[in-house]
Amino acid sequence: MPRITDERREARRSEIVAAARRCFSRDGFHQTSMPDIAREAGMSAGAFYRYFPSKEDVILEIAGQAFGVMAGRIGAAGDDGRPPGVGDIVAAVVGPMGGDTITLPSGEVVPTAELARCGVQAWAELLRHESLRRRACAGFAAVRTGMADVLRQGQAGGAVDPDLDPDDGARVVMALLPGFILQKEAFGLDDVDGFVRAVHLLLDRAPSAGAPA
Repeated sequence: MPRITDERREARRSEIVAAARRCFSRDGFHQTSMPDIAREAGMSAGAFYRYFPSKEDVILEIAGQAFGVMAGRIGAAGDDGRPPGVGDIVAAVVGPMGGDTITLPSGEVVPTAELARCGVQAWAELLRHESLRRRACAGFAAVRTGMADVLRQGQAGGAVDPDLDPDDGARVVMALLPGFILQKEAFGLDDVDGFVRAVHLLLDRAPSAGAPA
């Protein structure tokens, strides 16, 4: 029997994760079994286990994709050459959430709603699975560090209050993002532009007296 190539193995893993996203988004984590995912991916349950030993491992993979999207978008806050403010960071991260699809760091294009719904469910799973919580903590720390760095850039350019502790500020911005996703997926509040504009008005540094607007 010919040996499977690394490229084919990686492609098959991506197909399984895509199938799992569809199942989890449609039916939820707890209503989806390993055989359900295997069937969605068009493979036997036995073959599935050669790629992922448990359902939790698939959840970890999808959670990693979500963190990867966030981490990859943070740096885009200063792409236009202006010092980035809080609203610019939020716009960079949540802006793509308004589209039908979103591009993962790997280049794979996936349905936005699938990834977002899986993300909402994964947060609840953090309270049940210590391994998932540890991985999520590592991802959270990496994203928070990136946000703090961008906030420091904003401070250097006068767009962020110099009295702000960047690490604390990053926590506030991180709190906004899951809130937006939950509002969008659970309550249908999907006005990205309105959300970002409100963040600018509420949190970005007001111009000093006498300074041009």
